[in-house]
Amino acid sequence: MKRSFALLGILGIAASAHAQSNVTLYGLIDTSLVYTNNQKGGTNYQMSSGVESGSRWGMKGAEDLGGGLKAIFQLENGFSSTAGTLGQNGRMFGRAAFVGITAQSLGSFTAGRQNEPSADFVGPLVASNQWAGGIGAHPGDTDNLYVNSRISNSIKYLSQDFGGFRVGGLFSLGGTAGNFSNNRIWSVAAGYNRGPFALGASYIKTAQPNTALWDGTAGAAAISPNNTPIYAGYASARTLSVASIAANYTLGYAKFGLAYSNSNFSDLGSAAASAPIGKYRGATVVFDNYEANFNYQVTPALLLGVAYDYTHTRGAGDAHYNQANVGGDYFLSKRTDVYLTMAYQRASGVDSTGKAAVAALWPVTASSNSHQIVGALGLRHRF
Repeated sequence: MKRSFALLGILGIAASAHAQSNVTLYGLIDTSLVYTNNQKGGTNYQMSSGVESGSRWGMKGAEDLGGGLKAIFQLENGFSSTAGTLGQNGRMFGRAAFVGITAQSLGSFTAGRQNEPSADFVGPLVASNQWAGGIGAHPGDTDNLYVNSRISNSIKYLSQDFGGFRVGGLFSLGGTAGNFSNNRIWSVAAGYNRGPFALGASYIKTAQPNTALWDGTAGAAAISPNNTPIYAGYASARTLSVASIAANYTLGYAKFGLAYSNSNFSDLGSAAASAPIGKYRGATVVFDNYEANFNYQVTPALLLGVAYDYTHTRGAGDAHYNQANVGGDYFLSKRTDVYLTMAYQRASGVDSTGKAAVAALWPVTASSNSHQIVGALGLRHRF
């Protein structure tokens, strides 16, 4: 009898411990057939991974510590569904690798490799993260609103929701002895989301963006997919600062959106990457980006969207990019959908290489001339 009570007690403790903590395994596989009318002068048909959403698998969990506190963690791997190779420059958990504490009344504090706060407040409000996918990213994704780059060695705070308002901040340690500012990144953001209206704003400042943000090496060119002529010639900037703001308004089954971002590459030729062309050395270039987007939930399973984006540079270079996106997403089930997304980009002026600007939709190879068309038909499955 005593043994029975002891066994029941042990089982009760185990059940209690299990109820207070959890671990979830999850993932997403996205594969598409992609047509491009011009890649370095030729038409191309190819299979691609992650056009709509980056293919990934991961684990996340939480443990109840009592008193409204929880320990949390997340590990997320990015990979190519067409070749089976690692993403994020060969990292095992390149999309996320962090641990932290969340408090019921204060919010969460996390440390490791993670998204900077613009991904939480502004990114969800632009077309690329709603339905357009990677080819809907702003030219070059200089504002990182498509969340192409994650931040290593970072400490991040996200507040709880206070009447629709939330704030966030991040600081990344450069890790260079004797040079505290080298590769340093800091960011702040805020948002409001209540009823039909959502608004987000963020600011990020990065020292030596080629090495701190894009995984490049000092004295080398920006790495793929950041070697686009739209800004590869600006990768040697000493600092990159990005201010962004976006808003969405939902009216019935329709959603309207506006977004603006300002990306400032300063002091080109700082040795953080290969030197720019001579006339750009020491200069500053600014990207102003404007987006208008619209989507309509035709049925519970079918979403259609359209967006227009205009980007121009001033300072070093003088390029202009007009981009139109259209797409549709049809859900076969809660976890599986098929999508068709298309983009057209037209470039003019002088780009970061000092040559006539060419169209360069992310993430395909740049066109040989001023315009480019890309279409992707894909299947996406979540598990």
